[in-house]
Amino acid sequence: MTKLSVNINKIATLRNSRGGNVPDLLEMARDIQDYGAAGITIHPRPDERHIRYQDARDLKAIVHTEFNIEGNPIKKFMALVLEVKPTQVTLVPDAEDAITSNAGWDTIKHRDFLREVIDEFRRNGIRTSIFTDPDVKMIEGAVATGTDRIELYTEAYASAYEKGDKKGILPYTEAAKAANSLGLGINAGHDLNLENVQFFKENIPGLLEVSIGHALIAESLYLGIENVINMYLNKLKG
Repeated sequence: MTKLSVNINKIATLRNSRGGNVPDLLEMARDIQDYGAAGITIHPRPDERHIRYQDARDLKAIVHTEFNIEGNPIKKFMALVLEVKPTQVTLVPDAEDAITSNAGWDTIKHRDFLREVIDEFRRNGIRTSIFTDPDVKMIEGAVATGTDRIELYTEAYASAYEKGDKKGILPYTEAAKAANSLGLGINAGHDLNLENVQFFKENIPGLLEVSIGHALIAESLYLGIENVINMYLNKLKG
């Protein structure tokens, strides 16, 4: 079964909008795991507009499943990850003012930088994943960085699927086959939702994990978060 990691950034955004502690991010993380999610994902950004760096520290004691911290490996981010020591760190080439992630790494151009960063995390027992576009050359480039996994950036697939174009899955299937042949684990995320996640899973051989936040939280407003998590789990079986 493909694992579901729930990105709780949007819960932090809602909390921060009123300046208090409602909703309680830590309690929500506990509940999400109790409802069956196999992991918690956070993506702290330098301006701390949603997840705060202190949240990462506080969540360390709460997350008993897989803890995944995403972000651009600037010095402040690296120091946080090395302090918290999550299960996995996902490296994302975000600009500091990015609203959300919008591109994968050029693993060839940034090979040496990524390899240096990944070596540091590996020395500290932290699994690494690199955010990549579904480009076989970038997958091949990822191998030279020493990463354990890639995370396929799925916005293009989600956009095509919404328009009824199921051929949008093809580059992802080819990228997954390449990753499998090269010994890389495969994660995926960005704009996956209850409508498109099952078809994606069925066409991505070796898909280990999906990280879903914005859509899952939005769907939960209508359907309830416990119900939505179980709906995802049903679609990721097999």
